[in-house]
Amino acid sequence: MNITKTEIYMFKIPMIPFTIATGTMHFAQNVLIKVHTNEGIIGLGECSAFPMIVGETQVSCYNHAKDFAAFIKGKNPLEISNRLAEIDTIIAGNYTIKSAFDIALYDIAAKAANQPLYAFLGGKQKAIESDLTIGIDTPDAMASQAIEFKEKGVTMIKVKLGKDPKTDIERIQKIRAVIGDEIKLRIDANQGWSTTDALSVLQGLAPYNIEFCEQPMHKYYDDYLPALCAASPIPIMADESVFTHHDARKLIANKACHLINIKFSKSGGIQEAIKIQEIAGKNNMACMMGGMLESRLALSAKMHFAMAHDNVKYYDMDTCLLGHLEDPIIGGVQFNGMHLSIDDTPGHGADVDPAYLLKLEHYVV
Repeated sequence: MNITKTEIYMFKIPMIPFTIATGTMHFAQNVLIKVHTNEGIIGLGECSAFPMIVGETQVSCYNHAKDFAAFIKGKNPLEISNRLAEIDTIIAGNYTIKSAFDIALYDIAAKAANQPLYAFLGGKQKAIESDLTIGIDTPDAMASQAIEFKEKGVTMIKVKLGKDPKTDIERIQKIRAVIGDEIKLRIDANQGWSTTDALSVLQGLAPYNIEFCEQPMHKYYDDYLPALCAASPIPIMADESVFTHHDARKLIANKACHLINIKFSKSGGIQEAIKIQEIAGKNNMACMMGGMLESRLALSAKMHFAMAHDNVKYYDMDTCLLGHLEDPIIGGVQFNGMHLSIDDTPGHGADVDPAYLLKLEHYVV
């Protein structure tokens, strides 16, 4: 099997503005690729650029995709490791756009094996329930959002923090007051707290039954994490501090986190994500499946990955629910409330409405 061409799309999805500690996103900066083969199998991949976290933009992803597509054209897509290694020789880092190619190659391989991706990865069907995220706003507005979530039957709420320590504590106070004690609360500071504030905020939040805190400090303060982990009353989940399995290895060795958040846009896709969860599992550390602002296409790939790896025990898989105003995806993962399901269609099972693609800027290699 050989790759005959790759279609690259500026997969821009309008959305309600979503704010975290590092900035506000007004649309999902996604790129879609369709990798065609001489046997008629087409692999689809998607990535979601989050510039303030990964340092990639939709435009940079789109342009690098052209180079990647040219480099792998005419080669065997089933040799996934070889193709991804070749892409790595073109440019270091840039894991977000690399993840789109990774997903497309795994989609082709699973389709060629006539298996749903989770089975191709060695997994089986299992129940998955995601949290739902509240972006940063005033404490009262966030509490009102939490009430809406509770009324919809949400059982796990993730709250974005990291703007101001005092106000962050007030945010959680008000949210917990209106939702009661039964709903799980998770918090994510997105690197927003200083080394001097992080512990005091976590101590201030301890009475509110927080399941874990993601990335309390900037990743360049990873050397402060071991002391914070030892003193914090709330478990620490590494997010921006872990892009690859080498990052995971170093943090685990230094006892710098209790949990790890895996995102394809940080790891470069499924192949590296497998390595991250493996090293975490060997050290009895659980992982979460997270994401940026992907549509249900990339989310479908994440669903398959999560079903295939039992050490992925937490699910933050609400990316397309964070204000997306359009859903152009056909098939793939489905939501029943915050419970996710997917059928046994070969590959990851998701496609894109052809009419939607006609509206998008695109390039063919």
